[in-house]
Parts: sequence; C-alpha cells; structure tokens
Amino acid sequence: MSRRPGAVDGSASADNAPVDSKPSRTEDTGQEKQKMLLGSNAGHFSMIQALHLADLITELNGFCGVMSIFSCLRYCMDEQFPHNKPQLWAALTLMPLGLFFDFMDGRVARWRKKSSLMGQELDSLADLVSFGLAPASLAFTIGMRTTLDSLLLTFFVLCGLTRLARFNVTVQTLPKDATGKSKYFEGTPIPTTLAIVTMMAYWVSQDWIDGVNGLPGGVWGKGALWQFHPAVLIFVLSGCGMVSRTIHIPKP
Repeated sequence: MSRRPGAVDGSASADNAPVDSKPSRTEDTGQEKQKMLLGSNAGHFSMIQALHLADLITELNGFCGVMSIFSCLRYCMDEQFPHNKPQLWAALTLMPLGLFFDFMDGRVARWRKKSSLMGQELDSLADLVSFGLAPASLAFTIGMRTTLDSLLLTFFVLCGLTRLARFNVTVQTLPKDATGKSKYFEGTPIPTTLAIVTMMAYWVSQDWIDGVNGLPGGVWGKGALWQFHPAVLIFVLSGCGMVSRTIHIPKP
C-alpha cells in the first residue's frame, strides 16, 4: 500500500514515498470535499463520488486478493482436483498483481497531488486481503488443512492485521529523515509474505501438494489431535516478524 499525500496508512510499502510535514492547500481542499461527500446527508452514492483515482487502484489490489481466494475455492471444487491446476496458478498470479496495484496507488496519488481520507483505510484493508488472507487460503488449499494448521494460519493472518493497525497508530511517531519519510520499517512489511507465495508456487510446479506428492516435510503427529504440516511454521515465523518491535528494516 502506497502512502497518499497527507494520509496515514498501514502498509509496508506505504512508507516508500516522502511525506510532507504539512498537507498542501490543494490536499486540504480535496479532503474537505471528501468529508462533505461522505457526510450522512450527501446522497446515496456520495461514497462513489468521494473516491479518487488512487483509491480505485487500491480497490484493484483488494480485487486481486479476493479473486485469488475464489480461485483457491474453485480449485478445491474441481472434479479433477488435485491434478487440474489452472485455478491454482490463477490464485498464485493474482497476489503479485495485487502488489503492482499496491505500488501504483501512491504514485498516482502523488502525480495527481490528491490526498484521500478513505485511502488510508482502503490501503490497510486491501493489503490484509491480498497479502494476509489470500496466502493463508492458498496454504490451506495446497494441503495445510489440519486443525492445528488452521489455527496457525489464523495466527499468521491476525499478526498481519495487528501489524497494519499498529502502523496506522505509530507511523507519525517513528523517526523521520530530512524528507519526512520514516527511517525504517518496524517489523516486516506484510507484502513480504509474497516470498512465501513464491515458495508455494515452486511447490505447485513440482507437484509437492496434498493429493499428489504431498507437502515438503510431510505431516507430523499423523493421526493425533495435534497433527500438523511443519511447512506451516513458515507462516508462524512470518507472522512473528510482522508484529516484532525489535526488527527494524532500513528503508532504501
């Protein structure tokens, strides 16, 4: 999610752009207009009118995440499951496409010099869907389906949710450089979960999925109540990295 001028948002990529200490007069005017359009008496479709072009691009990020989840569901419902994998590849492709829109929304906002009150919320929500829920759904789809697997994947998603919420609250207090940009990421940014998606794409290419050759590492405690796939621990580590306060990643 890319930072909008004058907005506070919760994504990792949001910090990539310089942030002015004070919004410009144009940005103030845009925000006041958006407040008016979002008012309770502004009309049935005032919310649509309040969206800026950058907000619509952020919506495309969320669209990619939701469609990735639906592709996972279609794959599971396929009569040739688990051997027919086009829907699985679609799910894998849509998440990096979401990252493209995540980068583009802030660039468009800065190009048009338009700030958005809704953009700061849309960014965090879209990132949670595309880089939190979608990767967890894909992991479940390819075989991490035991009760403990599900609990650990839920932990991963909640860590992403918490990380985004924390960023929204603390972004103004993080140390800034001369341009007003935060000096570091506190915890790993949620789009870094695409590294796990890339790894799962390799597993799919090698047929290391449930119902074919099985996930790498197999199943531990098979038949026991606590049985799980050790591969799910990668998601646990990613979740812990996101909520960490001691991991400071310098910004490029």
